[in-house]
Amino acid sequence: MHGPRPPSLPVRTVVLGGLPVAVTDRAQAAALMVDLALARRGANEPPLYVTSANGQVVSLCASDPEMRALFVPADIIHADGMPLVFASRLRCREPLPERVATSDLVHDLARVAVARGASFYLLGGTAEVAEKTRANLEAAHPGLVIVGARSGYMTTTEEAAVAEEIGAEQPDILFVSMGVPREQAFILRNRERLRGVGVAKTSGGLFDFLSGSKKRAPLWMQDAGLEWLYRLAREPRRLLVRYARTNPHAAYLLLTRSR
Repeated sequence: MHGPRPPSLPVRTVVLGGLPVAVTDRAQAAALMVDLALARRGANEPPLYVTSANGQVVSLCASDPEMRALFVPADIIHADGMPLVFASRLRCREPLPERVATSDLVHDLARVAVARGASFYLLGGTAEVAEKTRANLEAAHPGLVIVGARSGYMTTTEEAAVAEEIGAEQPDILFVSMGVPREQAFILRNRERLRGVGVAKTSGGLFDFLSGSKKRAPLWMQDAGLEWLYRLAREPRRLLVRYARTNPHAAYLLLTRSR
């Protein structure tokens, strides 16, 4: 369950800040995830584990072995942060074509899922946020099949039963929106119970954005790698200390541990 990424996956990677990050654009990432999920239908295997890394994750993985242990087993790690893209252009043999932010990727995945008949399950947030996310996704992508939506708040004694219930629904793609590191830990703890799921994708604050609970930064700030600054301006008390600690460390790692 905690082994290395299977070498058979058709994913090229570069090392960014010490993590193996997929060299892909959003369209390729979406097509591959749906391909992999559909190929696993009926196989009764644990899901493939797909997650994302940004500067904060790079910093935490370098300074905390337990955090790193949650990311290294991932089958695919996407670059959810423009600093990783910028660093790849400076340091890597093959630069990343673009940022693969989950908040954008979900819509690419939904379009491919509708065309190919793949299904989603949404796990995260409050029950109200999960259902609002479901309603908004279905409205934005007519024909999208979402077989379940559930709050991500549960006790440790409830977790096993929840994972087994999700596996029984056999969604092709499970989105787990609980934040780092809770979502990564949930998937790794429950991979065996999630047999029947094709791909499990960590999603950070995705449901907050899709439900309308929070707003994303303007597109120009996203493209310039300044989405963190927008979030800081909106939640200074929560984020100031975190960013002051992790951003300089992440910049150092991306410039010295990338290839």
